[in-house]
Amino acid sequence: MADISHIDIDYAANLARLELTADERSRISSQLAEILAYFERIREVDVSNVEPTAHAVPLYNVMGEDHPQPGLRPEEALGNAPMQRDGLFVVPKVVDDT
Repeated sequence: MADISHIDIDYAANLARLELTADERSRISSQLAEILAYFERIREVDVSNVEPTAHAVPLYNVMGEDHPQPGLRPEEALGNAPMQRDGLFVVPKVVDDT
């Protein structure tokens, strides 16, 4: 198994905002060791003749061309808005300014 002594499970849990029990820390530690051991196995694969790629499969743009069209009039855009004021959507405040 891979040596994960350099990985601080408590620090990683804190970054993820997780509260772990001792049992969970132990279980995650062993699972992480297994994952890292698997990466060590992957490192053994000879990829010297493999061309680097950004994606596993080629990407093609499957969207059609853009054709400019008239947009909605403000009255149409605001037609179903539950609240509006001065031609704008009114939404609940989501940022606390204190």
